[in-house]
Amino acid sequence: MAIFNRSVSKAAISPEPTKAAAAGGFYNSVNNGGANMVGVYYSYIEGDARNRAMSVPTVSRARDLMASVIGCMNLKMYNEIWNGNEMEKLPIAPRTWLRRIDPTVPNSFLLAWLFDDLFFYGRGFLYITSRTADGYPASFTRLPAAMVQTLDQSGPVWFAPSKQIMFQGGELDPNDVVQFLSPIQGIVYQSTQAVATALQLEAARFRNSTSAIPAGILRQTGGEPLSAQELADLAAAFNAARATNQTAALNEFVTYTETLTSPDKMLLIDSAEFQAMEMARLCNIPPYLAGVSVGSYSYQSSAEARMDLWTFGVRAYADCIAGTLSQNNVLPNGTYVEFDVQQYLTGEYAIGDYREDNSEQQTQNEVGSQI
Repeated sequence: MAIFNRSVSKAAISPEPTKAAAAGGFYNSVNNGGANMVGVYYSYIEGDARNRAMSVPTVSRARDLMASVIGCMNLKMYNEIWNGNEMEKLPIAPRTWLRRIDPTVPNSFLLAWLFDDLFFYGRGFLYITSRTADGYPASFTRLPAAMVQTLDQSGPVWFAPSKQIMFQGGELDPNDVVQFLSPIQGIVYQSTQAVATALQLEAARFRNSTSAIPAGILRQTGGEPLSAQELADLAAAFNAARATNQTAALNEFVTYTETLTSPDKMLLIDSAEFQAMEMARLCNIPPYLAGVSVGSYSYQSSAEARMDLWTFGVRAYADCIAGTLSQNNVLPNGTYVEFDVQQYLTGEYAIGDYREDNSEQQTQNEVGSQI
């Protein structure tokens, strides 16, 4: 986004009052933060809390599953009319930004990362980079939720769109920010101990997996008693020798006794399964979708698996995104946005291109046969 330099003649704590982004224009700021830092991608971060949670395999799997659903679905616009019995949806031609919300990236990328913000932080932000002649947005760019602070709300539960939005140390005009508020609290604020437990468990599994020998005890059976430091040095030397050789040598005063620990116990398999189940609960997805064994529970088809993922995990976030994009600060009153969920649930999003290619090939074959 272009940055407009403007001389400053007086000290200022916050930007001077200014109009919202004009038709085809951009919002301006007098300081080095705020709107001037929008699009300066080298300074963008996703947040340490989010990155720690993503290092838990089940959380990563849940996030990727739901982000793939949000990213694969198309958006469409409609009006509602009364047909005498009920409100009926009337499809209308979409605005130009509907297929490319951010002109620099495809919707599959932008919507997936907007969901990422909702999933981890409970809210997301799109900055309006230009407007059409009627004053409505023409293009947007995403602001990472981890970098946005709201001075009028401390969180972690967000009650309404903020009127004091700070980005990179500068204030943004709230009229130029579309704020998405998730109905589900961000997981970095929920069950922090469960995430920390999962990380500690993974660290313990890693330590056990690096052991070159079975766990055991070195016991002195005779000779002059060794001090605590000498015993520690003996154990360290024994481990070092076993890490590089297949055979260890001990004198008649020392014996080695293996503990009765099986590989599954050393890798804490049962604990890992339980913690994976806990993470699936935290992420609101059916555990079997994350590869967690759930006993007798099973599904009959991939269609049912897609339905479960949509119903239990994705729908709340999809409705949040569509509902926010339908508000009057984005679209004229009475115009709405929704995801084409039927295309996802029927699997047509995955075979649409194949059908088009097949149809084209069939047409070419028919023309060839006529010739």
